[in-house]
Amino acid sequence: MRLDTAAIRRGCPNAEIKTFRHLCGAELDHFRKAAAADGALTVACTQQAAQFSDEAGERADAIDFVNIRETAGWSRDGARAGAKMAALLASASVPAPDYPLVTLSSDGVVLIYGRDEAAIEAGRLLADHLDVTVMLKQLGDTVPPAATVFPIVQGAIRSAKGHFGAFELTIDDYARPRPSSRDRFVLDTPRSGVTSRCDLVLDLSGERPLFSAHDLRDGYLRADPNDPAAVLRAVLAARDLVGSFDKPKYIDVTPDLCAHSRSKRTGCHRCLDLCPTGAITPDGDHVAIDPNICAGCGQCAAACPTGAVSYTLPPADTQLQKLRAMLLAYHQAGGTNAVLLFHDSPHGAPLIDALARHGDGLPANVLPFAVNELTQVGLDAIVGAFAYGVTAVRFLLRAKPRHDVTGLSQTISTAEAILGGLGFEGRRVATIETDDPDALSGHLTGIGPLAAVATPATFKTVGKRRDLLRFALSELHRLAPKPVDVIALPQGAPVGAVSVDTGGCTLCLACVSACPTGALRDDPDRPVLKFIEDACVQCGLCQSTCPEKVITLKPQIDFRAARAPAKIIKEEEPALCVRCGTAFGVKSTIDRIAAKLEGRHWMYPAGDRRIDALRMCADCRVIVMSEQQFDPFKGVPERTPPRTTDDYLRERDNKE
Repeated sequence: MRLDTAAIRRGCPNAEIKTFRHLCGAELDHFRKAAAADGALTVACTQQAAQFSDEAGERADAIDFVNIRETAGWSRDGARAGAKMAALLASASVPAPDYPLVTLSSDGVVLIYGRDEAAIEAGRLLADHLDVTVMLKQLGDTVPPAATVFPIVQGAIRSAKGHFGAFELTIDDYARPRPSSRDRFVLDTPRSGVTSRCDLVLDLSGERPLFSAHDLRDGYLRADPNDPAAVLRAVLAARDLVGSFDKPKYIDVTPDLCAHSRSKRTGCHRCLDLCPTGAITPDGDHVAIDPNICAGCGQCAAACPTGAVSYTLPPADTQLQKLRAMLLAYHQAGGTNAVLLFHDSPHGAPLIDALARHGDGLPANVLPFAVNELTQVGLDAIVGAFAYGVTAVRFLLRAKPRHDVTGLSQTISTAEAILGGLGFEGRRVATIETDDPDALSGHLTGIGPLAAVATPATFKTVGKRRDLLRFALSELHRLAPKPVDVIALPQGAPVGAVSVDTGGCTLCLACVSACPTGALRDDPDRPVLKFIEDACVQCGLCQSTCPEKVITLKPQIDFRAARAPAKIIKEEEPALCVRCGTAFGVKSTIDRIAAKLEGRHWMYPAGDRRIDALRMCADCRVIVMSEQQFDPFKGVPERTPPRTTDDYLRERDNKE
């Protein structure tokens, strides 16, 4: 593998760069000396990471390990990969904050749900390690064992909920066998609606999974009963699931920022629609996310328009800072035509490794960027990457994804609309769905040279995802080939405007009360409805709240909105109290109410002065009614008293 040290130094000018031929062997003393010194240390080798970590011992600063061999050096373009190596090293130097953990505990209580002897055999394999119960849909001709090592019962799972360490199953046709069973099981009377709780579920039924996105449900193991190897793998996995386990708390929720609901009207429900595991549920005006169920796909955080839901592995601003460091180093080292390849470690890393070892390797201009889940990548990262100078972005997906990727598709659709509107021609953002290294190579080499921004941006921001997106968009607009002010976006975009039919608007201002971000505003001194587009998140609460149904959402991006003052949508003359002159409402509304009531309602006969009370403020109305000794029921015939039980009993007694 050739090392272009000069290019790496250009890309990482603030780092001390040293190269070796056999650092893990004959030159190991050089590593020991570097590890003994204080400060950040990066080793461009992952194969011997365990050895280096052992040699370093207890060190104040952690060591970063970066793979520049399979991702850059082992390639047909390896001789020209110096800029990419600099980019990979620079990205690794950005520290990632610690993330919170969730602890899940299991006592080893497992329910093996099956249809035949395969489930019973799995129970025998696990009986010495776990607290086993085997449940078959039909015991049928199953021969009872000579000794009861673990319970074998009959039942069918109607529904399942919960998580690793706390599953709850609803079972129909549940029946226990009698101990006197001889050549076949004799069952007690079956019962339905029985609740069973366990720590683990081993599903060997061969039917539909008990959970959506079942691969992401910790503690739920599933295998085809006709595949002995798959059953054995599931058994071995279940055997070790006893004790306490830590998993990342992938999502942080800030309820005050959530735009899900107001006054029992539903607004934004993007995260609810996208969550593959059902970990998100409505909780009043906001949503709640169960960290025990959440599998960290990140679609909720990528789609959340307000930043109420944020990803922690890593946070969005840290991810953007890593992209910034990578792309700035790449350009400083002389790299051109950068293609950013997002991938996850379980799928993407082995594919890239296989391509490096047995194929042509990644092209020199393809920069791999590993993330926990591809669906965590939001619009801010894509827009920021293009502002930093990439020419194309690709997402490396499995041929058959483990869960629905609708959220990522929506993000790509919105990004394509923005990039196309700003003059970035060609297919700039797309997915590569393959498990074949050669197919991956074909996709990447087929990306021809594309134009990028003339001068890459250098901005660095921190904060919530919406703040990052706002700044990245303004920078991309500033550097775009053909900047325009307004771009129409597809439905579901997190930015946009509202369209109001002013003819039907009564300025009731219900929309102002419902708006969670203050995009719709009023004025305390006059009847007016204002709109600030930069604050609108297209949650739809104004649309669902409006009693006149005159508001519609208009997904778009207006690059002038960040600097624009509040726009007046509708303004009317205020209604002034005819007694004291105080403004108390909308004149057109008061006149319309008076016109509908005068001469048409018994309280307001034609020509009667009582109609003036409608044109008074609340205080004056009370005063005038008191002075005039206004009796709203004067002249109204007395109502017939309501009939009670006593009346009916009295009539019955009189008849008798």
